[in-house]
Amino acid sequence: MDLIKIREQISTLDKQLLGLAARRRELTMNVAKSKAHIVRPVRDQQREQELLVKLIQQGKELGLDAHYVTRLFQLIIEDSVLNQQAFLQQLKNPNTKAPTVSVAFLGDKGSYSHLASYRYFSRRAEEIIEFGCASFKEILNQVESGNVDYGMLPIENTSSGSINEVYDLLQHTNLSIVGELSQPIKHCLLSAVNTSLDAIDTIYAHAQPVQQCSNFLNKQSDIRIEYCESSADAMQMVEKLKQPNVAVIGSEEGGQLYGLQALQQGIANQDENHSRFILVARKPVDVAEQIPAKTTLILATGQSPGALVDCLVVLKQYDINMTKLESRPIQGRPWEEMFYIDLEANLKSVAMQECLTKLTELTRFIKVLGCYPSEQVNPTSVPFSALHDQ
Repeated sequence: MDLIKIREQISTLDKQLLGLAARRRELTMNVAKSKAHIVRPVRDQQREQELLVKLIQQGKELGLDAHYVTRLFQLIIEDSVLNQQAFLQQLKNPNTKAPTVSVAFLGDKGSYSHLASYRYFSRRAEEIIEFGCASFKEILNQVESGNVDYGMLPIENTSSGSINEVYDLLQHTNLSIVGELSQPIKHCLLSAVNTSLDAIDTIYAHAQPVQQCSNFLNKQSDIRIEYCESSADAMQMVEKLKQPNVAVIGSEEGGQLYGLQALQQGIANQDENHSRFILVARKPVDVAEQIPAKTTLILATGQSPGALVDCLVVLKQYDINMTKLESRPIQGRPWEEMFYIDLEANLKSVAMQECLTKLTELTRFIKVLGCYPSEQVNPTSVPFSALHDQ
């Protein structure tokens, strides 16, 4: 067959696939509507697994690889879960539904926070009004003053760990955490002109990507790092200079907004590099019972031996899983620590309310920073036997 005709047929099939994907999403939203007044979890992982095993077998009969089918439908299931959660959450909080939202984030267009904002609100709003900020403090100020609806803040990374400045700022704000997002971080070395890695002697970057790409940078000789307030600022600088000896660490997606091209991809220390972001707003939200929830709180224990252990025992008693424990110094009180705790629990559940009562008795200070939907969708597991012919 003529190559052009083959490509035309492929394009026709691609369009049909998009139509089927849209139709499937529409049907899954009907599923969400059916769950609106029934306290039933969004996910039924046993059913998901049975469905995936059946699809793998059907795919094999059509000559499709089991791993290909698995990856494809894990992504489709994740999209379905997140869309259903967003729908149910808006029903629970009708005052948050708006065609346009304003969001403050670190840096300008192309920064990781900018990309995370668009990814989060792609399911929740038709238009985003952007407010790029020069610092995390400015983001909080913009939300606190009412200039914007939300603030997007990176809080931890799988490679470089917690972002302490954000944790410290959360001590002193009245804002509530209302959402979270885990964003894949794919660091590239980008340039504004055709050049080579050997020609680079200056790299512009934010401090976090430098830390996350330290192994790659340590292998380069005679490289000077120029630190910038954000990855977007760094990309703007390289785009402005247009020199063959300068480059920037950033995402390929963000770099395209500035006409930058990738010299080298995948330069992070870890192949699986993810950043977790939190979304803050002036008012808290209620989390629908059908949705997995997280509650974040800060507490300060006394200086007595085992004070923190006593608090953790309370969590165990109420069968509440802790996903994060972070300690930060209390300003003005040398050698005393405040603890940030993420819990897999809905704040309004009976267990969480009773747990808070006990924790209040055991601590000098306790504050709930927010209860919000968990965006962590674990891939549907598949039995080994389904992936491999026996």
